[in-house]
Formats: sequence, structure tokens, C-alpha cells
Amino acid sequence: MNERLLELRQRRGELLERIDAQRAQLAEIASIWEQPLAIADRGMSVVRFLRDHLPIVVGVAALVVARRRGLRGLLKRALRVWRTFRFFLGLRPGL
Repeated sequence: MNERLLELRQRRGELLERIDAQRAQLAEIASIWEQPLAIADRGMSVVRFLRDHLPIVVGVAALVVARRRGLRGLLKRALRVWRTFRFFLGLRPGL
């Protein structure tokens, strides 16, 4: 019985050492990916903001385009955006 208990304690010690090594590897990998993931997270925050405030974004974009190209340019751009939007909606079911 004591031999079995001794084997179990030794196995437990080996497993704990392995766990510590894996934790160290995970910490190293996390430190490598920390900055790129932070940038991606900021980008997603911007996308969420734009999505949540869509009327404001569209209004500002319309003003910018209208000042640069006039009403005709604005209508052309709106039509182009609408067609692009419809195109991507058509692709979505296939994804």
C-alpha cells in the first residue's frame, strides 16, 4: 500500500511540474499575442461604435461627400454603396 501511495505522490509531483511548465509556455505565448490582440480589440470597438451610431456616421459621410462632389456625386456614391451592400448581402448565405 505504501509503495502505491509513494508512486501516486511521485506521479502527482511530475504532473504538477508539467502543469508549471505549461503555464510558463502559456504566459510566453500570451505575452507575444497581447499587443496584436489589443489592436484588434480596439478595431472591434471602433466597428461596434460605428455600427451603434450608424445614422451619425452616414450623416457625416454624406456631408463630406456632398461638400466634395455636390449632390450628383453624393447620389452616385450612395448608389455605389447600396450596390456594394447588396452584393455582400448576397455573399453572406454562402459563408
